[in-house]
Amino acid sequence: MSKRECVAMLLAGGQGSRLGALTQQIAKPAVSFGGKYRIIDFALSNCANSGIDTVGVLTQYRPYLLHSYIGSGSAWNLDSLDGAVSILPPYATQTGGAWYEGTADAVYQNIGYIEEMDPKYVLILSGDQLYRMDYHEMLETHKRHDADLTVSVMPVAWEEASRFGIITKDDDDRITKFTEKPSKPDSNLASMGIYIFNADLLVETLREDANDKNSDHDFGKDIIPGLLAAGKRLYCHEFNGFWRDVGTISSYHETSMELLGDNPAFDLFDDSEGRIMSNPSTRPPHYIGPNGSVVDSLVCNGSTVLGTVRHSIISTDAYVGARATVEDSVLLPGACVKEGAHVARAILGEGAVVEEGVNVGSVDMTKDTAVIGNGVVVGKGE
Repeated sequence: MSKRECVAMLLAGGQGSRLGALTQQIAKPAVSFGGKYRIIDFALSNCANSGIDTVGVLTQYRPYLLHSYIGSGSAWNLDSLDGAVSILPPYATQTGGAWYEGTADAVYQNIGYIEEMDPKYVLILSGDQLYRMDYHEMLETHKRHDADLTVSVMPVAWEEASRFGIITKDDDDRITKFTEKPSKPDSNLASMGIYIFNADLLVETLREDANDKNSDHDFGKDIIPGLLAAGKRLYCHEFNGFWRDVGTISSYHETSMELLGDNPAFDLFDDSEGRIMSNPSTRPPHYIGPNGSVVDSLVCNGSTVLGTVRHSIISTDAYVGARATVEDSVLLPGACVKEGAHVARAILGEGAVVEEGVNVGSVDMTKDTAVIGNGVVVGKGE
């Protein structure tokens, strides 16, 4: 039997329906982000940079791309003899099979994996958040308090607090109250959905929760309030860095734009807190044509720019034709903007095409961000 101090359970099965056309064919954690990355890269990189080399990835919705992308985990140095990435989809048993019914149920259905690894601690993560974090520091907080459960929290604007699970704590950082999306919050410390459990307690609690017919089998709604009511030692670990959940089109676009500028809110080039790794594609360098112009933008390998690009992200293998303009926009891998087209404040899905002379989107901030789904072709009059 294996023995690990801490293993990670990475929840990556979400459909991400609020991302609309971007997740009709792939799971949210597999959505391209930042030109050369996919959203799941950030959690996997955090694990590798934190020295957590055993990661179970729990998948569900349209998992093929995610499975093939993660592969052996070598892109994140998670394929050593002592550690590995394991893909954990729902599976059938002698009594049947079912989709994961909640975040806690997803981990419960994989208790066998946890018991096989036999860790002292289990780190629960979401595969659809963007941030850099040293999980080892969080684990040290957990040990210092002799905690049963540690929840990573961050301060949010008071007017935003009602959107989150809110933590109230004492002067020793012990959690005294947890309220899911309160109408009148008494704290602005929001749960990030990142947890460290003592493994024995987690297994015991999940088994009890699985037998509770009134439970939603969710960490925020059921597990944390239940442990708090039982008098367990719950503590918080405060995080003050960049963190985003790109769960909507507007937040996806806004966060993408935060990668740009001389002093970006989230600097992909800053390795001081750990490098963001990805499964590399062997592509030729990008090409800027003789009349091409690129200002304040990220332009990735394999892409061609013959027109004008301003304050945008041009992903791998994307194409911007002659006399075309792309501004305040994100072109996902393989997206194509043909000659004379104009794309403004828009997201073009993987393989999407904007035909010659077509206008998509608007710089008008009062209008919603335009979205073209994966593989969709937009011609004149559409």
